[in-house]
Amino acid sequence: MFPDTPRYLVAGVLRRQYCLLPDGRAILDAPGGNLLYAAAGIKLWESETRPGLIARVGEDYPRIWIDSFNRRGVDVRGIRILPEAIDLRYFVAYDERRNRHLDDPVTHFARRELSFPRALLGYRNPFPNLDSRTNLLPVSIRQADLPEAYLDATTAHLCPIDYLTHSMLPAVLRQAGFTTITVDPSPAYMNSSFWNHIPALVNGLTAFMPSEEEARALFQGRTDDLWEMAETLASYGCEIVVIKRGQVGQLVYDGGAKKRYEVPAYNSNVVDPGGAGDAFCGGFLAGFRQFYDPVEAALYGSISASMTVEGSDPFYALDALPGLAEARLESLRFAVHRV
Repeated sequence: MFPDTPRYLVAGVLRRQYCLLPDGRAILDAPGGNLLYAAAGIKLWESETRPGLIARVGEDYPRIWIDSFNRRGVDVRGIRILPEAIDLRYFVAYDERRNRHLDDPVTHFARRELSFPRALLGYRNPFPNLDSRTNLLPVSIRQADLPEAYLDATTAHLCPIDYLTHSMLPAVLRQAGFTTITVDPSPAYMNSSFWNHIPALVNGLTAFMPSEEEARALFQGRTDDLWEMAETLASYGCEIVVIKRGQVGQLVYDGGAKKRYEVPAYNSNVVDPGGAGDAFCGGFLAGFRQFYDPVEAALYGSISASMTVEGSDPFYALDALPGLAEARLESLRFAVHRV
């Protein structure tokens, strides 16, 4: 085993973020991406661990940002820099009700009477309506992207990437000896056209964690019952299914014990809703590896999410007052409801 093998691996997509916050402020060309939030969600509970990041970026991605990730305590050896430019811009606007808007940035900047940034000229929403079943994206993770030292880890979380990555990478990790693999699916394959592909994708996972919107899109025309959705997904060979419901909280289904739980969200002061679901998944993974209990893991995830949304930086939660996460955890634990 390599002496510098990370305990956790997090695969995902790095972004150059352009965000209009609910309070009217604008964040322009800042480092973002789902795996940063997930890694911070882990480190909130295990400050000494250095999660290994796995992502692909172009030669135009700022090296200074990658250096800053390293200084924040994450392992960046799995960030592969390709000898070409890759458009990693990501625009999101939140209205006063925290509804998310991903399209038409010109209109949103004009509505707030903000100058439109030249760097967003020609921008198109990077998320396809449907993932491809045959063609890899530039950001799709390949087996060759995994540093050799990373393969001695045993725990991994896959953030939303694309269908092909999520269908192939868990098999590679299991072959390397990984015992805990969690997946947060991409909305571009959580729809009825991928219905027949989902059983093979979730089979063997430790946890599958879609949002409520993604679960409903997948099961459209089949059922409106979220618990039935969770049980169906678990029946394909997944240990735990978590349906993330934002401020409403999470539904947690323990497939082995066939138990249902409602885990509430912690009521925090939301500054930037982005990354909440990813931070939840990171906290869930940290909690699960400590206790191997899905409810405790979901509580850890809820607190990671609550502290992440109080700032506009992926690593904001790591600067919180010592003991704050633990205090929130204790206050939330008594609100768990067995269904």
